[in-house]
Amino acid sequence: MTLKELNFFYKLCENPTVSQVANELDISQSAISIAIKSLENKLGETLFDRVGKKLILNERGRYFKDVTYEHFIAIYDNKSLFQKNKLAGKIKIASSKTIGNYIMPNIYFDFMCKYKDVSLDIYSMNSSLIIEKILEGELDLALIEAPCDNPNIIKQKILDDELIVVTSDKNTPKETYIDAIDKKWILREIGSGTRDTFIKHIGSIADDLNIFMHLYEFDEIKKIIIENCDTVTAISKVAVKKELEDKELFQIKLINISLKREFNLIYHKKKVQSLLFKTLVEFINTQIIKKYS
Repeated sequence: MTLKELNFFYKLCENPTVSQVANELDISQSAISIAIKSLENKLGETLFDRVGKKLILNERGRYFKDVTYEHFIAIYDNKSLFQKNKLAGKIKIASSKTIGNYIMPNIYFDFMCKYKDVSLDIYSMNSSLIIEKILEGELDLALIEAPCDNPNIIKQKILDDELIVVTSDKNTPKETYIDAIDKKWILREIGSGTRDTFIKHIGSIADDLNIFMHLYEFDEIKKIIIENCDTVTAISKVAVKKELEDKELFQIKLINISLKREFNLIYHKKKVQSLLFKTLVEFINTQIIKKYS
């Protein structure tokens, strides 16, 4: 059933003369007749008795009106909802762990404070799972730290990042070759952007490292590294900023290896870009430039 068909129906409930209703709505009588016949066909019931040029509501029509009118008014009142507020809506957004834990929380908060009729369904997961969900249409927008070259995904760089190697052992050389680090490596899980970037940059050297443990959370990794000086990890600089300042962790600079990467905003190339969607993308970019440039 369409709003037009229902609107004609309720108008005829008030005034059974088709010609008068047609004049009021500035349409032809035949358009009303066709719409009412379509409505009756969809319901499988006759709602009016045809008496001359009038359509008189019958017992089935009166019952239909009583049951549906309140709902029709609620829907009709809201048909212009998005004309009144183009930014109303809900967006499903995900961030990979580094971005979600250390960059996005305040941006999410500030956006929702600024736009009161917007809600965000916020998820945190590793980059490979995010890419999968973007391709399946389960997310509107996402921010990842792993490379993504899928032709069905639009990618936009939002920030440069760098992985660094850290340990709690202050006696470790400040600069060395990666294969000279004789410690247990604690890394993120397979599929995480942090781990994928690290393994990609060091290449075959990974086979010679003592990769001792994989964990999902940065806080777990940092706790182990801080409490065990025989361990080491590769982690985003933004994730250990405080620990470096407090001298709980110490950076080991790698000779001849750079672990630079990009943080990217991604969405499906067929994603409809509503005003809300565009506003959120612009807000994220503006806030990141403001805080990190």
